[in-house]
Amino acid sequence: MPRIAWQKIDWTNTAFLLGTLLVTLTAVPAFIWHYGLSWFHVSLFVVFYILTGLSITLGYHRLFSHRSFQARWPVKLGTLIFGAAAFENSALTWCADHRQHHKHTDHDEDPYDISKGFFHAHMGWILFKMGPPPVFECVPDLEQDRLVRWQHKHYALIGFLTSFGLPALLGWLWDGPVCALGAFLIGGVARVVAVQHSTFFINSLCHTLGKQPYSDRCTARDHWLMAFFTFGEGYHNFHHAFQHDYRNGVKAWQFDPTKWSIWLLSKIGMASQLRRVPDERIRHAEITEQQRQLAAKMAALPAAQTAPLRAQVEAVQVRLQEAFVHWEKLEIEYRRVMEKKIEASREKLAELAREFREAREKLVAAFHEWEHAHSSALSAMLAGA
Repeated sequence: MPRIAWQKIDWTNTAFLLGTLLVTLTAVPAFIWHYGLSWFHVSLFVVFYILTGLSITLGYHRLFSHRSFQARWPVKLGTLIFGAAAFENSALTWCADHRQHHKHTDHDEDPYDISKGFFHAHMGWILFKMGPPPVFECVPDLEQDRLVRWQHKHYALIGFLTSFGLPALLGWLWDGPVCALGAFLIGGVARVVAVQHSTFFINSLCHTLGKQPYSDRCTARDHWLMAFFTFGEGYHNFHHAFQHDYRNGVKAWQFDPTKWSIWLLSKIGMASQLRRVPDERIRHAEITEQQRQLAAKMAALPAAQTAPLRAQVEAVQVRLQEAFVHWEKLEIEYRRVMEKKIEASREKLAELAREFREAREKLVAAFHEWEHAHSSALSAMLAGA
């Protein structure tokens, strides 16, 4: 491992990250040993973990970084205040880094490039000045936002007051100075460490372990356990495949409280323009990845054994791709007409809607044909093994 020059160390970040971790590992257990762990302190930890964690996932990530929905000012202000309390930098800087990450995933310009090692992707990129500073040219929209500029200017003050001052104040009001100390340690310091490393694991663990059901073009992976601790962010392979969708856990059974929160906000008029990738595009991405994996398995077997099977599968793939291209063309045209409110006769709109519906039905039928062909191919290879 190459030696890192002292001047490459970001002393502010290093002191804060290692200092809060040290306090969490020493002072917090000492306090609990001496005074016990009250339900108030546990509740404070949970509430502030949710407030700050959701402010990162819902606010910093899906709202500001990806513009996957629009929100009214109270939502923006709330996520900016409690996002600062997570101490993951200002929204402007966080989003600049994150947009660079998506633009250059797994390459040198990626701030948390996993190819430089697990530790680098997890927190090394924060501790050491190894790359260029944030590129604010990629966040011109956020630089025009007055609330984002305000938070960027006063980020440290907002963070300390909300993250440490507010829990201590609530503890003091609840049961005096000892309770305030516990609130500071548990609801403040320990909670900051927990939220930060949950976020860091998305950049490290979710680029190392898990499944890739939608794409293998980058290292991003879906990891259900991380989704539990990060309010749905663990479905990272889907997110990299469809970064502008307001959902990460796209399946009904997947745990994604951030998605549910955005949906709920839309129902009470605090969020709008929720962006969703059509189900057909998502299913096509899944099948494309299945095709790649099946081709790799066939390539590992003798050509004579897989030749008839390969011909059958390829014929189904061709029909599916033709159906998808036809549906995609009509979907783009249909959406263009409906979103732009292009003037057209009632008969023309009805004809376009009918063609789009028929194309979708053919695509769904092609999906079913592939599912049968895929299952049959796997069974045949297993039987011949």
